[in-house]
Amino acid sequence: MKRALLQTTLRELHLVAKAPRFWATFASVVLIFWITGPYGTADRLAAAPRLGFWLVLHAATWAIAIVSAVLANGLLRERVASGFARMMIGAAVAGVPIGLVTSALAAATFAVAPTPGGMLSDIATGLLLSLLFCALTWMTLNTDNLLEASDTGAATMGPRMDANWEPSDPGRSSEAGGIPLLLRLKPVNRGWPLHLTVSDHYTEVTTTAGRELILLRFADALGELGAVPGLQVHRSHWVADAHVARVVRDNGRMTILLGDGTEVPVSRTYAAAVRQRWG
Repeated sequence: MKRALLQTTLRELHLVAKAPRFWATFASVVLIFWITGPYGTADRLAAAPRLGFWLVLHAATWAIAIVSAVLANGLLRERVASGFARMMIGAAVAGVPIGLVTSALAAATFAVAPTPGGMLSDIATGLLLSLLFCALTWMTLNTDNLLEASDTGAATMGPRMDANWEPSDPGRSSEAGGIPLLLRLKPVNRGWPLHLTVSDHYTEVTTTAGRELILLRFADALGELGAVPGLQVHRSHWVADAHVARVVRDNGRMTILLGDGTEVPVSRTYAAAVRQRWG
């Protein structure tokens, strides 16, 4: 359970870090605070120190808010249906540490001893900002299709495939019991495995139900496919028989056209096996 939660948390943080619009939103917020200089920072700090102050403060507070929100998303998945609600609960919990970090940074910057009243005020402000930051992050992720805004709140990527589509061999079951790899996926993404590929230190798994990144070595993922008929065609690609549309040859270069239109390269190491299996 703890390992699964850690894997889910790392996966979703990785998705956040890869979203360009998330970083654009973060930079825009820092820029606004730097230019406007709220809370007296315009009068008390010159331009360069003011930029440094808001950059450090926002980096720390956004990190706290997002980690808390992603943890809540994993911990509350069985109790709270809405993914947005789960993340906002996590953001609310983050209000306290955000307020304390804000008080500590302000005290270090302005050489002013924090007071209980000031800390409570910072916690209240931190709560509001944390909720705002997570709402902005949620909208950013939805725009990039990294997190699906659905009642399940599951993390999915890319266009969803027809869940009613079945593999060419209807006698085989795609239940997780026969394919250990599916146990690593969120229930909403557990379908017949179609395509596995390497993505940094992750393996991207495409099934008939959706697409998901998992923190697992590619070789280990292949070992958990069970008896799913398919073939590794490249050091970074595995393809199921049911997902092969046709083999394409062009000037000595071989690729495989998949059922969703994706074109996968075939390396020389696996070319003979591909020809034997799919022609």
